Amino acid sequence: MPGVRPCLRVAASALLLACCVALGTPALAQTPSGEPKPAPAMPEPKTSQPAMPQPGDAFGEEVTLPERTIVYIKGHTNWDTAFDTLLDAFKSLNDYLAKQNVKPSGPFLTVYTETDDTGFSFQAAATIAQPLANPPKGDIATDKAPGGKALKFVHRGSYDSMDTTYEAITNFLDDRQLEAKDLFIEEYTSDPVKSDPNNLVVNIYVPVK
Repeated sequence: MPGVRPCLRVAASALLLACCVALGTPALAQTPSGEPKPAPAMPEPKTSQPAMPQPGDAFGEEVTLPERTIVYIKGHTNWDTAFDTLLDAFKSLNDYLAKQNVKPSGPFLTVYTETDDTGFSFQAAATIAQPLANPPKGDIATDKAPGGKALKFVHRGSYDSMDTTYEAITNFLDDRQLEAKDLFIEEYTSDPVKSDPNNLVVNIYVPVK
């Protein structure tokens, strides 16, 4: 999403187009009898599309994010390995909370604190009811999740297909001449580690200036 989350597949699309131009029409192979036969057709590239929104799904709804305590892992990753990196972080959070005998009190979150064309910095977070008795050390920390006014959008489908949703969000902001702040939040309605990765339901919160 320009200005919020960069498009991930521009380079791949350009490469595919270049290959098609270079290859042209596939040459005809020869049968033993000398008769030409068509070369096997190249498979069409697979594309990942978001699921259709359902009635009642928010898209640009004005909301106020509540104050929430989170335990999180901070990290940085590139877009190509984004979802795998986030899943590893959420697995580590699940393991840590299990050892502390603490259950998440709300949804898992990804707080994107910085993005560019190659990757992003993030906090992969679990919502907890109250601060931990023994504050974590090392890679795991606790804090308050960003709160305040934001616009809410709902995405259904895989993580990769969120590009299309973010493009729609960008158009929404542009049409209304709204400027997003330097962070945004994805809230997963179910544990992303245990959910079907192709059928995620994600609330996207975009704080605006």
